[in-house]
Amino acid sequence: MTALIGMRLRGYAVTGRALAPLLAGLVVLGTLYGGGRAQAGEAYGVSAVVLLPVLAWQTKLLLDGEPDVQRRLAAVALGSGRREVLSGLIAAVAAAIPIVGLAMVVPWLLGGITGPEQPGDAPLRTGIALGIWAHLLLVPPAVVLGALASRAVTRSAGRGVTTLATGVVLVLVLGLRGSPAPWLVPPAMAVARLASAADPGRAVLTVTGWAVAWTVVAGAGYLGLRTFAVSR
Repeated sequence: MTALIGMRLRGYAVTGRALAPLLAGLVVLGTLYGGGRAQAGEAYGVSAVVLLPVLAWQTKLLLDGEPDVQRRLAAVALGSGRREVLSGLIAAVAAAIPIVGLAMVVPWLLGGITGPEQPGDAPLRTGIALGIWAHLLLVPPAVVLGALASRAVTRSAGRGVTTLATGVVLVLVLGLRGSPAPWLVPPAMAVARLASAADPGRAVLTVTGWAVAWTVVAGAGYLGLRTFAVSR
């Protein structure tokens, strides 16, 4: 399984498919922080949200790069279709870490982070900690969203792109305040609001549990869809 994860990551990097999401991430971050300075929590919270579709797209590219026959052979070699699916998700998470690292460093290079300006503002250290939490928390939901849009599930490029675009729009729309069903999507918008709070308190645990629960449920759905696709 470790060898398969490494093979997928090497194939993703060597073929050049990794370049497009990386450049997209840099463009998004440059645009975000080029407009002015913000406190760490607020800046990183927005950064985590705008990078979610980039990471989901990256996951789709990584999973779509493998031919269908090779994917089936990998499942046979591992002796389990679930292990093959899990190896793809782990590879996608590993591919997301460099972009998360850039998201934490780029604002400092561009001068986009400022310290507390008023007595009630959160300390810089708290804002950075919340920023790390926000980015890492949204990686698994982004990976699952991209996996649900992959060719192995949607069976065509058009349906895959539509699934990905629809998922991203729903994350943003249903995540707004007053949404009738915010639990249908991962808490991206809630994470952004919480990261900018001066004292998030126990809400961090609530939002973390929400993200974990959504990832587990959506991940189980992805596994079921992949199993169904293989049996067809």
